[in-house]
Order: sequence, then structure tokens, then C-alpha cells
Amino acid sequence: MSTTTETSLLAAQLPSRFSFVRSRDFPLIPLLILGIIAFVAVFADLLAPHDPQVGSLAARFHPPFWLAGGSTDYLLGTDQLGRDVLSRLIFGARVSMVVGFTAVIFAGVVGTTLGIISGYLGGWVDQVIMRVVDAWLALPALSFAIFLAAIVGPSEMNIVIILGLVFWTRYARIVRGEVLSLKEREFVRLAIVAGCSKWTIMRRHILPNVVNSAIVLASLMLGVVIIAEASLSFLGVGVPPPKPAWGVMLSDGKQGLMVGYWWLTVFPGCCIMLMVLSSNLLGDWLRVKLDPQLRQL
Repeated sequence: MSTTTETSLLAAQLPSRFSFVRSRDFPLIPLLILGIIAFVAVFADLLAPHDPQVGSLAARFHPPFWLAGGSTDYLLGTDQLGRDVLSRLIFGARVSMVVGFTAVIFAGVVGTTLGIISGYLGGWVDQVIMRVVDAWLALPALSFAIFLAAIVGPSEMNIVIILGLVFWTRYARIVRGEVLSLKEREFVRLAIVAGCSKWTIMRRHILPNVVNSAIVLASLMLGVVIIAEASLSFLGVGVPPPKPAWGVMLSDGKQGLMVGYWWLTVFPGCCIMLMVLSSNLLGDWLRVKLDPQLRQL
């Protein structure tokens, strides 16, 4: 009898624990799309049917398999060098994931750290950091990224650093506003009375309370960073060819678009759209769930 009761209680608790998954606004499809892209990126070596950087001139401009002249050997067709489009899309997912997540994490760490220091210390430190942020935000993000990429040269690691340097200011501005409110709270004043140092207060009391805002901003910034990376690659100052990247594929296929080779641009464009849209929808959901004021609506 006791076992039956315990089982019934556990069954009653499970729906409440995972009720957020069953809620109407849970972004199941965006999360599923991002999960599939992440899975493809991790296991690209096993999933890709062909080498994405090697093609055959005899197989140039093969259409997708459902069109006349298509072949099941190249499900989504081939490009101007006979390279398999599907394989390049699969490895392009890895490039977008690595560059996007790494740049977002790098920008988040730098921006959150400087935002906490600026908001809590105040004074001349706050003035210096915020004036740098204002100057950074006054520059067009994409133009600034192109300028930096043209100086340091195209490279996957260089693009990560450049995008991190371009977008850290978003974190710094938002986190500073949170810290200005938090440092007036009672728990911070009690920590000061208890003799905690400024660095201890920032690390143990301020940082955990701004992590939610940083996570939400990171999810929203992921789409922006992916578009920026694709734009730089499209312009030839991002990920250098022949490494497969969705922006490089768009650049390579633009000349064939007007003569009927639509699959060279439509497929990578759809991949970029799905990833950016999914990350934005997930970010909007996280913003609502992690913001106490919005949760009360």
C-alpha cells in the first residue's frame, strides 16, 4: 500500500516539475531546431556523405535529387566546383555553432565583468568604462567588424575575437543597470557591514543576481552574432574558403542564382534563417521566464 501511495505521489509531482515543458508558450520547435543543428554540428564527420572541401568537375551544378538531372548521391545538389551542398551545410553548422557560441561567451564574460565593476565601484572607473561603451555603441556594429576583420585578416579565431570585441558593450550596459539597483539592496549592505571586500561582494552577491540577465541577453545575441559572422564570410573577411560556412556558401552561389542554380543560396539562407529565428524565440521565452516582473503578468 505504501509503495502504491509513493508511486501516485511521484506521478503527481512529475507534471508540476515539468509543467514548463507543457506550457503553451514553451518554445519546443525552436529548441528542437537548435538541438538538431547542434547534433549535426557535433557529429558532422559521421553525418556528411562527402568531403565538403573536395568536389568533382564532372558533378558540377547537379540539382537536388527530386529535380530532373538530380541524383541521390547528392541529395541537395552540388556547387560550381562539384562539392556536395548537403555536406557543406552540415559542416557549416559546425562553423556557425562554434563561432556563434564562442563569440557570445567571450563577449558575455568581458561585458558582464566590466558591467559589474563599473556599476559597483562607480566614480571615475564607471565614467571611463561607460564612455568607452558609449563610443563603441556609436559605431555601426557590422562596419566596425568589417574594419577590424580587414586589419587582422580572415580567420575563424579572429572572427570570434572581433565579434566578441564588437558586442561586449551590450552586456556591459545592461549589467551595469542591474548592478546599480542591486548594490542598494539590504543583502549587499549587510555584506559591507560584515566586512566583505568589494571583490568578494561583486563575486558572491552581485554576480549570481545578474547571471539571469546575461543568459537572456546571450540567447538573444546568438542570432545577431550568427548573422554578423555570415555577413563577414559573405563579404570575404570572415571564415576563409574553402572551409564551409553558410556565409561563404551564399557568396559562392550568388552568381548562379540568376541562371537557375537556386539551391546554392536558398539552402544556406534557410539554415541561417532557422537558426537565427529559433535563437530569438528561445531568448524571448527565457526573458519572460527569468524576469520576475514579467512572470507576474
